[in-house]
Amino acid sequence: MAKIAYILLCHRDPDAIIQQVQQLIAKGDFVSVHYDLRSGAQEFKRIQDAFADEILVTFARRVKCGWGEWSLVQATLNAVNAANTAFPRATHFYMVSGDCMPIKSAEYIHDFLDGNDKDFIESFGYFDSDWIKTGMREERLIYRHFFNERNHKKLFYAALEAQKRLGLKRAIPQDLEMMIGSQWWCLRRKTVQSILNFLKERKDVTRFFRRTWIPDESFFQTLVRHLVPHAEIDPRTLTFLMFSDYGMPVAFYNDQYDMLLSQDFLFARKISSEAHDLKNRLGALYASGETDFAVSNEGRRLYQYLTQQGRHGRRFAPRFWERESTLGRERELLILVCKKWHVAKRLLHAIQRSTNLHGVEFLFDETHAGLPQLGGIENSMEKRTRHRRAMMRMLFDYYDTNRLVICLDPNNMDLLQDFYSDRCTTKVLEVECNYDDDYLMGHAKRAGLAGEKTTMDTMARLVPTIRQEFGYESDALKDAGFPNFYKINEQNSDSENAIPISNFLGLSEELASNIAATKQLFAE
Repeated sequence: MAKIAYILLCHRDPDAIIQQVQQLIAKGDFVSVHYDLRSGAQEFKRIQDAFADEILVTFARRVKCGWGEWSLVQATLNAVNAANTAFPRATHFYMVSGDCMPIKSAEYIHDFLDGNDKDFIESFGYFDSDWIKTGMREERLIYRHFFNERNHKKLFYAALEAQKRLGLKRAIPQDLEMMIGSQWWCLRRKTVQSILNFLKERKDVTRFFRRTWIPDESFFQTLVRHLVPHAEIDPRTLTFLMFSDYGMPVAFYNDQYDMLLSQDFLFARKISSEAHDLKNRLGALYASGETDFAVSNEGRRLYQYLTQQGRHGRRFAPRFWERESTLGRERELLILVCKKWHVAKRLLHAIQRSTNLHGVEFLFDETHAGLPQLGGIENSMEKRTRHRRAMMRMLFDYYDTNRLVICLDPNNMDLLQDFYSDRCTTKVLEVECNYDDDYLMGHAKRAGLAGEKTTMDTMARLVPTIRQEFGYESDALKDAGFPNFYKINEQNSDSENAIPISNFLGLSEELASNIAATKQLFAE
């Protein structure tokens, strides 16, 4: 009968990892744990102590892991080597993450593997398949990658461009047919041992993949195809996972238990860290001995249909930024529009001091906008802009409010039009400022239109153009005919500016006057 050594790659939440390992060994299977070296030593010790006397659990030598790096493959190899040594009775090696859970019982999984003497690993032709949807393809292989694209984006692309200019392409090992696919595989013992023996003899292969970008999607996929007869490979993963239209992994929640069980897979990824009930139920299922599952395999079709159609309720509902495309009828979005960002920020802070309103600075204009943690979308200004309504929904939810103030540059007319087309109430307060020549020359430098060595003659021609552009943006705001549109001006008195501020915020004129009288509001 099949005995599985689970290769568990994880990096957080030691208590959840302990629970996951306990569930996986409940029926006599094994687990080899790799806990990311970037995570705390005390966290790792807690996991080790929990299984100090457990012969079904072993621990791999830890390495610091980074997305897209060789380190992920090295961590996997370390865990595989540890499992190969510690668990001689293991017949299969199944790779999982801390976000994976079984969606069938241990008996069902063992029977399935006993009846299918194959390696299950996605392995499609690297150059002739459409597995890579966007981004680099051959550049992943033919150039050497020394930096992490996520952590050192400028260095990553600078090194890539330098190699292109200098013609520093490298050769792919001639005897290998490059393959690509999901990193979540299940391999037989003899295949794993063939890979480990091959790597001892072929140091050149390891050297090649060490400088490959995202090697976890091509390393094992290529070697299995090289070492195993094609008839013994099933080019699919046994782990159910879905991606949104935006390329983001879809998380599963407590209300999707029945849907997961009906999929023609053995595991699912990724289970939300908040879905405690789902994790408990799936852990109990693994130990249940149940073998009768009604497999309909409708998960991906349902998700696609419901995402396209939209619906009320929670079952199978898209979550995170795929969920609902409106901010909500009951909500009010207050937008401060100003070309001088420091003036808008001062006004925002004055509003926050005088009211209980929450506010966010130029989140669609500045990379670092002081945003709270929202699951990753806050890290990219491109994602914030693309998923603008969902971004705002998450901020409303985060602050638990129905009224929110944000700052926006007046060149974002498309954002303003989009927010005004929503069912929420949108209000705009334009803050008109004076622009002297010194400010406009500084703007030209900040925008990259001029440098420190730009001549005054060039500046003299550039400044009127920028002034005209600012005027055009202001005119576009007026011509748009937005309802609930208000305006204050640097040349107005505090009492004159208090009236539109009062209407914009729905405050008494006394409070609005205090805000309008903010010291040095328009100062440079």
